[in-house]
Amino acid sequence: MTAQPIIASARPAALTAPTDSSPRWLTAVMRCDRALSSWFIGAGLFFAPILLILDPWPVAVVIAWVAISVSGLWLGLLGVFMAAGLAQVLRAGEEIPDEFWSGLLEYRTR
Repeated sequence: MTAQPIIASARPAALTAPTDSSPRWLTAVMRCDRALSSWFIGAGLFFAPILLILDPWPVAVVIAWVAISVSGLWLGLLGVFMAAGLAQVLRAGEEIPDEFWSGLLEYRTR
């Protein structure tokens, strides 16, 4: 058996709407949400040790807490915008195609 080459799926343009009823900004919001979510999870693994290192400097601890709080707030706002955009698509009775999702998530297909 020969191995099939792995081909990257087509990535959607930043301001291209996946359906006729979806807002143009939905793709950009979904990309930002994906990027910030992965960053937020990665940073969360190192946040406790960083706080222990910064413990002797109370100002640095406050700055670290403010940074993680603002990032979490922004991630929450992106989630609200994404839910609103996807609700517009559902209200119109349309469905976002699988190719759009796989392109957004950068899955590789055979």
